[in-house]
Amino acid sequence: MKIGDSLLLEPKYSLQPEKYKCKIHEITGNVFYIDYPINLDTNRTVFLTDGTQLKCTYIGTEGNVYIFDTEVLGRKKMELPFVQLRTPAEHQFVKIQRRQYVRIDAAVDVAVHPLNFEFRPFTAITADISAGGAAILVPKTTTIKPGSYINVWIVLPLKSGDIYYLKLKSKVIRIVEQEGSNFNKVSIQFSEISKGDRQLLIRFCFEKQLEMRNKGL
Repeated sequence: MKIGDSLLLEPKYSLQPEKYKCKIHEITGNVFYIDYPINLDTNRTVFLTDGTQLKCTYIGTEGNVYIFDTEVLGRKKMELPFVQLRTPAEHQFVKIQRRQYVRIDAAVDVAVHPLNFEFRPFTAITADISAGGAAILVPKTTTIKPGSYINVWIVLPLKSGDIYYLKLKSKVIRIVEQEGSNFNKVSIQFSEISKGDRQLLIRFCFEKQLEMRNKGL
């Protein structure tokens, strides 16, 4: 972890699932300091009492996702008030491989552009999406080959009301023909993605998961 990293926090023991966002502002020895976290559902500041047990998710320098357990140790007043958390031992960080990213069924608007004029740009929707890739419903009249690279613009609406437009270079992994449909399902992997964009996708997937859980799906 380093100063400026964005974190996703979840209380380990809570009657209702909640997720908070925050940033690291200082790291000293076996503790680190974050700004007061914001609840992703309400967009309000969260007050964490001493001793609160948390599960923390963050993205490392190479785009890998790590999860670890931590605890609120106290507060520190500087120009802004910070929350003090415990830094776990190195062996307590759990690395999540890309294939383990949560994949959710969601219809997200996308625009697909070729890198070398292989086909005409078109708009489509996703069948599912994760922080590592997506499945896009592509018209059968469009020629896309497995192994090729494309640029994908993704329109990502978050629960806060913010809308993000991500431009991601992606690799076509496989094409699955859909019988009785005018579309094929094209699986893509995001080959070039910034930490910020991956964090937004993780947040989007978590929000959708929570929404489906609340609906009992």
